[in-house]
Amino acid sequence: MELDKMDENDWKYHGEGNKSLVVSHVQLSRVLRLLKYPAEDSENPPQTVEQAFRQIQNIVDFSSNVMSSLLGDKFIHSGEVVKLPLEFVRQLSIKVQHQRPAWRCDKVMDIYSGCALCLPNLTSPVLHQPTHTPPLCIEIKPKCGFLPSSKHVSKDIKTKVCRFCMHQHYKVANGKWKRPSLYCPLDLFSGNRQRMHFAIRHLIEEPQNNFKIFKGGQCIYSSKEVSDDSMDLNCLLHHLRPYFLYGNNRINSHVTSKAVLNDFITVLVNALLSGGGGDGEVVTDSRGEGRSFCEASLFNKERIRPGSQGLPSDSVLFRILQTQMLDTLDVEGLYPLYRRVEQHLQDFPKERDTVWSPASLPACVRTRLQMEGPYNEAFLEKLQKCPTEDDGSVEYAAAKVHQYRVAMTAKDCSIMVALVPGSEEEEDDEGIPTQRRLRDFLSSRPPALSYSVSILDLDPKPFDSIPSQLRLDQKIVSCYLRTGGALPKGSLPPHSGIFTAAEREDCTLLFHPM
Repeated sequence: MELDKMDENDWKYHGEGNKSLVVSHVQLSRVLRLLKYPAEDSENPPQTVEQAFRQIQNIVDFSSNVMSSLLGDKFIHSGEVVKLPLEFVRQLSIKVQHQRPAWRCDKVMDIYSGCALCLPNLTSPVLHQPTHTPPLCIEIKPKCGFLPSSKHVSKDIKTKVCRFCMHQHYKVANGKWKRPSLYCPLDLFSGNRQRMHFAIRHLIEEPQNNFKIFKGGQCIYSSKEVSDDSMDLNCLLHHLRPYFLYGNNRINSHVTSKAVLNDFITVLVNALLSGGGGDGEVVTDSRGEGRSFCEASLFNKERIRPGSQGLPSDSVLFRILQTQMLDTLDVEGLYPLYRRVEQHLQDFPKERDTVWSPASLPACVRTRLQMEGPYNEAFLEKLQKCPTEDDGSVEYAAAKVHQYRVAMTAKDCSIMVALVPGSEEEEDDEGIPTQRRLRDFLSSRPPALSYSVSILDLDPKPFDSIPSQLRLDQKIVSCYLRTGGALPKGSLPPHSGIFTAAEREDCTLLFHPM
């Protein structure tokens, strides 16, 4: 990719989040992630070129120096900061504007700095050998996979119902979603295949912004309330069927719809339980029997076989969960420590301003608290060597804030599972460290699929966002307690189930005249 010969026609709109917009190259497996800011600032950029560059470099450093160490570098793609020609950025902004969802247009793309983050396009992995069937990529936002046990938790309901399930009621009550998702993160993170299957099934039934499927780089399945191109069950089955032609639940050589969906979910479960090499030890759930279940989950506990809980220690879910659990205090217990740090920075404002001071300054000044970076080995060491007991120091408070912010990033990350078709003759998979041959989930002639697992969306959470996170937590809990967990009037009931529909279709096929 030659930066001095950039052409906006080589790029297309890919998607966007709250803080950035992403475009993908039409031929190369590359994406560019550009910053966004409020539309009212479109004439006057809110930061300088140097500040924009530093903001993106912060993301790269946090991913490569901090999250990579905690989650495993085999799962991480940190990317690099690039400086783009301003005319290219302006023309690109004009080109993609009409493709953006209307509800995202309260913010505009940064056309002044020319800074962007260049990353591999994980929805369209590079194929080692061309195939007629494009790769499938599944993006899952798993959310928080444990219940808090901190003594600082003020409402007992938080130790019984997970944050995601309570947040669903809050979002439906406030009109964010028309119907709730029945997905529960504790089922996915359980390591129990039945519960994981149950969780992914509900992600498919109500994807919201937590589940997407890409085929050859194109999004083919997502929330209908987010994407106009979202597919219904029949369209999804049409896309999935070529990948799962050899299931053992066939009727007159026809793979049943239920079998296709079940095999698809089984592949995802296998990928999420896999590691990057060798066989990871299965770690028994140490959270205690009560804390590994959410009372809002519809999964029947009686179906659980003894000893079937736990995640392999080299699996992507285990690494994410361990990082999430750096939040040992809950936001309620963390907030007083945030106030301690904030008060210190108010008393000594120069310490807030010397985060990015010249290297000529003493290290004790440059990296004392590192509340907004630099995200280097010293930052990682601070959070890893934090004392277990509060000694009243600002250093202890800062280290706990670091742990909390890292945990929040892990709670909001995404997992990308790429399923790459190959030929039956291939003996092994080279190049992608986390690839595995999928030959253990079907009883006859399995398809030649390999997979890779990646983690994305690993931006550092701002230090000054902690007060708003506490307020949101209080609103979510109070809403759930006020309604007793019941859905508000006017909301739509959860989907009756696309799997039920698939079973009905299969029953019809049984009696279809030949």
